[in-house]
Amino acid sequence: MEIKQTLGALENWKPRTSLGKKVQTREIVTIDEILDQGYRIMEAEIVDSLLPNLQIDLLEVGQSKGKFGGGKGSIWKQTQKKTSEGNRITFSAFAVVGNKDGYVGVGYGRAKETVPAREKAIRNAKLNLIKIRRGCGSWACGCKMHHSIPFKVQARAGSVTMKLMPAPRGTGLTIEQKCRRMLALAGITDVYSRTEGTTATKINLFMACFYALQQLSKTKIQPAFKDDAGLVEGAR
Repeated sequence: MEIKQTLGALENWKPRTSLGKKVQTREIVTIDEILDQGYRIMEAEIVDSLLPNLQIDLLEVGQSKGKFGGGKGSIWKQTQKKTSEGNRITFSAFAVVGNKDGYVGVGYGRAKETVPAREKAIRNAKLNLIKIRRGCGSWACGCKMHHSIPFKVQARAGSVTMKLMPAPRGTGLTIEQKCRRMLALAGITDVYSRTEGTTATKINLFMACFYALQQLSKTKIQPAFKDDAGLVEGAR
């Protein structure tokens, strides 16, 4: 479920952190200045201001009820806790944000109502924004463009292990359908993947995919490899 980004809240934004004040006074004008220095983003409005073209997507983490016990995926995960006062219902949502050009973030939110859960998930996704590397690491392509990833990465979340591998141009995103939307928001168009573990636990699957994307920027590379793979970090 895609959601359009709204910037109306920036007009009434009153920064509470020194980083937010620098962004509002234009001392900091790019998101790279924040991510490269390792500053912690505490206000979602910082990302809204520096990346106005950010897109939002809610991934299906629950299941809606259907006839004969079946159902289809839902963006809301509903849980119940039995108390002395009755059943206490909680809703959860999982959001992905990205600009389709090297920046992506994920977030999980819980609340007693659906709308607050969605807003928490979107806010957490913006606070967890990362910059990723892209390139052409496929030996079968060698086009030196940034349509795929530059090298193979692997990450784990819970029981799920996700491996992402470079793919030649035209391959597409050969990965689970919902993870495909995450990679698309990151700006990746071709990739091979392999998953192991209990992939039915969607949140672990999504987080394993996100952690694998994080590994792209954490891995050390040789300077000569940047030209060979056409590597770019963040926006092209």
